[in-house]
Amino acid sequence: MTSLTDNQAPRPAVFLVDDDPAVAHAVQFSFDLEGLDVRSFRDAETLLASEALPDKGCLILDYHLPGVDGLGLLERLRENGVRLPAVLITTNPRPHLRARAAAAGVPIIEKPLLSDALLSAVRSALSHSDQAPTAPAP
Repeated sequence: MTSLTDNQAPRPAVFLVDDDPAVAHAVQFSFDLEGLDVRSFRDAETLLASEALPDKGCLILDYHLPGVDGLGLLERLRENGVRLPAVLITTNPRPHLRARAAAAGVPIIEKPLLSDALLSAVRSALSHSDQAPTAPAP
C-alpha cells in the first residue's frame, strides 16, 4: 500500500537566510501552507557550509545579515556555481542598494512583509527557473 505522499511531486525548495527568528518562522509557516519547502539559515556562513544546494529552488536573502550581507552572499554563491533565482528582503532600501540589486538581477521585497509580495516574487522565480534550460555539463 502506498501512502498519499508517495505519489506527490517534491515540494519546491526555498532557502531563506534571515537572522530574525520571527521573520524566519513567519515565512516558513506561511510558505509551508502554500506547499513550499522552506529551509532556514541564520547567516551566510551557515548556508555556505551546508550541503550542496539543488539545481531547482529559490533563495530569499535578507540584506542585513551578520557578517556577509545578502548581496555579498549571492555573489559568493554565484562564484560557487549556484544559479538559483534570488529575492532580496530588506527595510527601506537606499538607491545604491536598489542599483546593486538591479545589477545582480534580484528583486527587492521590502520589510515588513505585510502583503503577498514575497510569495508572488518566489512563485515567479520558481516558475522562471522551471522554464530555464539547464546548461550542458562541461
